[in-house]
Amino acid sequence: MDIDRRRLFAALAAAASAAGAAGAATPALARHAYGSGPDRPGKAANAIGKAPRSAIDAGSLGLRPNSADDQSTTFQRAIAYAAAARAVLHVTPGSYRAGALRLPPFAAIAGVAGATRIVMSGGPSMLAASGGDHISLSGLVLDGGGVPLPPRRGLLHLSQGRAVRIADCEIANAGGNGVALEGIEGEVTGNTIAAADAAIFSLDARGLKIAGNTVRSAGNGGILVWRSEPGDDGTLVVDNRIEDIANKSGGSGEYGNAINIFRADNVIVRGNRIRNAAFSAVRGNTASNLQIVGNTCTGLGEVALYAEFGFEGALIADNIVDRAALGVSVTNFNKGGRLAVVHGNLIRNLVDRRPPGTDPNDPAGVGIGVEADTVVTGNVVENAPNVGIAAGWGPYLRDVVITSNVIRDADYGIAVSVAPGAGSAVIADNLIAGTRRGAIVGMEWRKPVTGDLAEEGAGRYAQLSIAGNRVR
Repeated sequence: MDIDRRRLFAALAAAASAAGAAGAATPALARHAYGSGPDRPGKAANAIGKAPRSAIDAGSLGLRPNSADDQSTTFQRAIAYAAAARAVLHVTPGSYRAGALRLPPFAAIAGVAGATRIVMSGGPSMLAASGGDHISLSGLVLDGGGVPLPPRRGLLHLSQGRAVRIADCEIANAGGNGVALEGIEGEVTGNTIAAADAAIFSLDARGLKIAGNTVRSAGNGGILVWRSEPGDDGTLVVDNRIEDIANKSGGSGEYGNAINIFRADNVIVRGNRIRNAAFSAVRGNTASNLQIVGNTCTGLGEVALYAEFGFEGALIADNIVDRAALGVSVTNFNKGGRLAVVHGNLIRNLVDRRPPGTDPNDPAGVGIGVEADTVVTGNVVENAPNVGIAAGWGPYLRDVVITSNVIRDADYGIAVSVAPGAGSAVIADNLIAGTRRGAIVGMEWRKPVTGDLAEEGAGRYAQLSIAGNRVR
């Protein structure tokens, strides 16, 4: 007997054994399954892990593609049966109307990418789980039909689960959040998502990877990683494409961000392509040890890369920002925001305006702005209508080093606060070219109060060390 036939017989035996075990537990469902047609056993990837899982054809459990009927009841029974058998429910191409489906532990549903479509027929979510581990969804189109969802509800809504996998799905026309996750460990990879609210909303993650997804046309946010209280999160947000994020709910920056990290520590945001967001590309609020590395960000309405409010520790490195009101902001020392490295970023083509709803006193047309315990080194800033690099705001300046940067075409190359109470700064070995109103200037809030400190007068500010800068 050749090896292929042996593998086939082994797969058949495994599927029969699993189905028999499930039939003992749910005999009526087993009779329905086998009375309506044979299973199609085979091999499918496990939700999480290397071992294959047998597959059951959803058609053998009564699901009918392209039926006009609501198939929620049949679909729910099929999901439960396959999960009990620890098998993958394989749904053939076609359209299926269903809603308010519950996913038990070990539920696994697989379709043909782009061809297996589930259309929302009602309920607070299309698919939901609470306390379900080892849930896997792949190759499905989840079409919300624009049906409004309750606040913070997701078309796909999972809570308190481990080893969860959502892969290669398309989530379209979600009437709230596309994917909502609460207390989830697992991965969301390779999906395409459009939603009326946020595309992906994670709360209190327990070890989550959000990677390789495409987010387009979300109403209020792209990828949100939040916690109920400040603490360790560690979510990886890597290699996603996020485009056209609106701000339908208004506000001053709560909405309209491509990636928003809130109260979540130790999050890595890396390698994402972000284009056209009403507010920020990456906004970290009260997020300590945040890494924003290697992202390409264009067409932002407000601050492109933000570390704000009560954070300690941020690394903002090797990003490209083209067109924003402010390239990088490390701010809110008055609220405890401190300790950062801003290195190796390319920032260009800033605009001198912020979107409606923001404080009219907030600066714009600035390449990089920092306040406390921060090193700014090796960056290139070009075409800033206001300031290339700004150090401090009024009294909020402490221990800032600005060195080895290139600043071209700005009103002011480097603006440093000399307001009463402002702390220390080192400004050294920068190349500043094409400034219109001064290379290095002391400021009291928005008002310039010194001549060009690159040329003379720095000695009267004992808290400043200015040396070795090249101005042309």
